[in-house]
Amino acid sequence: MAFLDNLIGADGEIRLYKFDGKSLPAPIFNYDYDKNSTKVCFLDLETTGLDKKEDKIIELAVKVAAIDKQSGELIGILDEYQSFEDPKEPINEKATRVNGITNEMVQDQSIDWEAVSAILNQADIIVAHNAAFDRAFMDRYLPISQDKVWACSFNDIDWENRGFNSRGQEPLCIWHGFYFDSHRAMSDVDALIHLVTHDTYVTDKPIMELIDNASKPVYKISAIGSPYETKDALKAREYSWNGEDRYWWKNINLDEVENEKEWLSEIVYGGSFQGTVLEIVITDKYK
Repeated sequence: MAFLDNLIGADGEIRLYKFDGKSLPAPIFNYDYDKNSTKVCFLDLETTGLDKKEDKIIELAVKVAAIDKQSGELIGILDEYQSFEDPKEPINEKATRVNGITNEMVQDQSIDWEAVSAILNQADIIVAHNAAFDRAFMDRYLPISQDKVWACSFNDIDWENRGFNSRGQEPLCIWHGFYFDSHRAMSDVDALIHLVTHDTYVTDKPIMELIDNASKPVYKISAIGSPYETKDALKAREYSWNGEDRYWWKNINLDEVENEKEWLSEIVYGGSFQGTVLEIVITDKYK
């Protein structure tokens, strides 16, 4: 494990505290923060399962935070909303074991999607810890989501470079000295805000790295027609398999494109690059 140095006492013990969000600033609704802040909507969903096309949202939480553009300090909370949603079908036991949400808890409950749309509309970016998952559901439910800039605190922060060997939200929070009631939407949102604005970071707060990366396009490089025997090398290099169209791919930054093409040329194609590189604009990231 990679606990922050200041968490380790003189006796070698590490003391964790439970974070319940109460220390975050209280929302100041309709307050007009100046141009020196970035408005970040932190979002979390609980769903009936992992199928992005078929499963349904059963809980949503959003909280818009004003982040100082120069320091990354949390200035204040602009808006928030949370609600259950009745999926109109039984919640399977596996989902309930993960998030603790039962059929009785969601019965006759509904999300006010007009209110959620208004909250998302005021944000500069939307952040989730697994943005590809949450965005897939939100794009189905709410048209405004499809046009917003999404960022991912799992992928858009180089946690390994910061000394952590896991990018999961729960271990990251523990390594920063706190734990929380995970897999409940607002609890996850509050913990994520606390994590990326953590006061241990005097400079270079994780939220600053995330906001910076949110403004950059990414490039999808695809190993079209790669020989079967290269699959292990591609997998080891963190390519993902597109089972529908049957090719390996991954997203990279602009400064990585030429090196990646060279690697594919040598290891996969035996001399010349035969894949494709597609720029993904910032509003299409994590779709």
